[in-house]
Amino acid sequence: RTNAKTLYWSPSQMVTQHTLTGCNLRPGDLLGTGTVSGSEAGSYGSMLELSWSGAQPLQMPDGTQRSFLEDGDTVVLRGSARGAHGERIGFGECSGT
Repeated sequence: RTNAKTLYWSPSQMVTQHTLTGCNLRPGDLLGTGTVSGSEAGSYGSMLELSWSGAQPLQMPDGTQRSFLEDGDTVVLRGSARGAHGERIGFGECSGT
């Protein structure tokens, strides 16, 4: 687990870079930050980091081991944040195969 405190670029820097080349950004647009990883093993954010570049395969729930995504795999992204009073906002679930 990790959070946006560990991002290398701030959100304002990301928006600046995004729009610097003339790309439109409008209210309501979703801007992805990429993988958000921390410095501790429990805060790595990608399968590449979790498997140490494939050197240490991950144990899957069905008992198999995997180091990389394979053709036909489904990736599911979920995102949310909590406000100062505990309210939660998110974009639901986004998946692709």
